[in-house]
Amino acid sequence: MLMIQPHYHAIARTAQDYERMAMSGVVAVVEPAFWAGFDRAYPETFIDYFRQIAEFEPTRAAWYGIRHFCWVAVNPKEAENVELSRTVLEQMPAFFEKPTVLGVGETGLHKSTPNECEIFQAHVELAMAHDQLVLIHTPHLEDKLRGTKRIVEILDGMDVDPSRIWIDHVEEHTIGMCHDRGYWVGMTLYPITKCSPRRAVDILERWGTERIMINSSADWGPSDPFTIQECVLEYRRRGHSLQEAIEVFHNNPARFLGQNPKFDIQPVEVRAAEHPQVQAQVTG
Repeated sequence: MLMIQPHYHAIARTAQDYERMAMSGVVAVVEPAFWAGFDRAYPETFIDYFRQIAEFEPTRAAWYGIRHFCWVAVNPKEAENVELSRTVLEQMPAFFEKPTVLGVGETGLHKSTPNECEIFQAHVELAMAHDQLVLIHTPHLEDKLRGTKRIVEILDGMDVDPSRIWIDHVEEHTIGMCHDRGYWVGMTLYPITKCSPRRAVDILERWGTERIMINSSADWGPSDPFTIQECVLEYRRRGHSLQEAIEVFHNNPARFLGQNPKFDIQPVEVRAAEHPQVQAQVTG
């Protein structure tokens, strides 16, 4: 089955992960800018990092037949340094011209401080000014509800197009306030924190599949890039058809990301009449 991995920190993963993903049907990964595990001290450090994910990582992914795209941003965990963040923001538009950069992300909030809120709003304003897509990080664990409420409050006060904004890491108690406003939402599958594959399928069965994406967000911490395949298996085990699974795990990312013409992977449809051997899979 074809899959798109829409939130994947490839810089923290090995070539073997690419190889295994390719064998399991992943055709593309999208890499948001994220925290390095420590706060970077210089604007040039960010710029070199952006160059790595925009210029080198697509080559590494291509060795295994996988397309690689990325986003640029100052991650919320480093947004407390306003001066540094604004200096990096000034240099980000040059990356919007890169052939694999899809927009601004992941921005958002970590502890929801005034400085974080200021820099989050500056990211969104920059994206809107340059007609870029936006990927938003919502806080972890006990700060998630408060931080998500603050994010939508800030967006409510701005002139934004919800269809071009993806609010990630939603869970049962935060999906409604984002999805009901017309934003795209993402569920992040982690073996320890965030959402499990079973919980993600529960949410899909309650909310449907419109404007919802699933990702593993594999990074340098305790994480597993194959939780997305576990979620596919759980979804199919509950009786959902192959085409329904493709809609969630391939076509929805293709629809959202395809609003940037650089992302040219199109939604697909399994044509059972042309492939009788998959008739049973298509119909469930």
